[in-house]
Amino acid sequence: MKFYIVIPAHNEEKYLSDTLESLVQQTLMPSKIVVVNDGSTDSTQAIINTFQSNYSFISSVQTQAEKEHAPGSKVINAFQKGYDSLDQHYDVICKFDADLIFPPEYLEHISHTFQQKTDCGMAGGFCHVERNGDWKLENLTNKDHLRGALKAYRKECYAAIGGLKNTMGWDTVDELLAQYHGWKVYTHDSLVVKHMKPTGNNYTKKAKLKQGEAFYKMRYGWALTQIASVKLALRKGSFIYYFDCIRGYKKAEKKQLPFIVSEEEGAFIRKLRKEGIRSKLTGNKSLRGNP
Repeated sequence: MKFYIVIPAHNEEKYLSDTLESLVQQTLMPSKIVVVNDGSTDSTQAIINTFQSNYSFISSVQTQAEKEHAPGSKVINAFQKGYDSLDQHYDVICKFDADLIFPPEYLEHISHTFQQKTDCGMAGGFCHVERNGDWKLENLTNKDHLRGALKAYRKECYAAIGGLKNTMGWDTVDELLAQYHGWKVYTHDSLVVKHMKPTGNNYTKKAKLKQGEAFYKMRYGWALTQIASVKLALRKGSFIYYFDCIRGYKKAEKKQLPFIVSEEEGAFIRKLRKEGIRSKLTGNKSLRGNP
């Protein structure tokens, strides 16, 4: 299968070389990698240039998005710039972060999943962070969810969901819409990806209400927003996070911000989320997969 990879990068001189090196050492080589330099002021571009001169399948695009690291919009704007520079002769499109180290067999395993599971629309491994010399599963990760840092989409699935949404919550709604269109999400416990920079370190104070706003835009409704907010607050160990989510939801509701899914898609999402809650209580399987 032909893998195209887009890597948004902003001031990633500390990690980008390791990320690219892990990708050029894959047992299944990617067909194309485009690194999007999003207004970097460090040596990010010099690193890109070095790899570009040594590997013909690596290219770069330069862009200048907003200065603040707002979750969702900045990275998706950069991703889209890279995606637009590519042709459509791919089987799988990947959005990878610039601070990851992939195991050598990563793309090969993902390719096997897409080939063997005809219903597989998205597939990937899991981000791990270093703690006291050991690599531990990042605590933001559910075993049935692919982190936004390492998304891989079958071409037909990517087209069905209409690409990536330019908002916080894009890496949740993509999976929900994939399932709406009949695709499954497959995760690999065995694929340990080293995440060098913890998620959310650069988010601004203005972003603290964005999660609740995302729940509103995905048409979660009040009840599901309450449940999801409590869950995230417990995971983050922050009671204040719950109130920020609720404030964000109410603010978006008051402003009547545009939804990012249709009414029909929203109804499906609410139903799917409720089924997910019930499945965790009863032990039944959801529309996810694990090879």
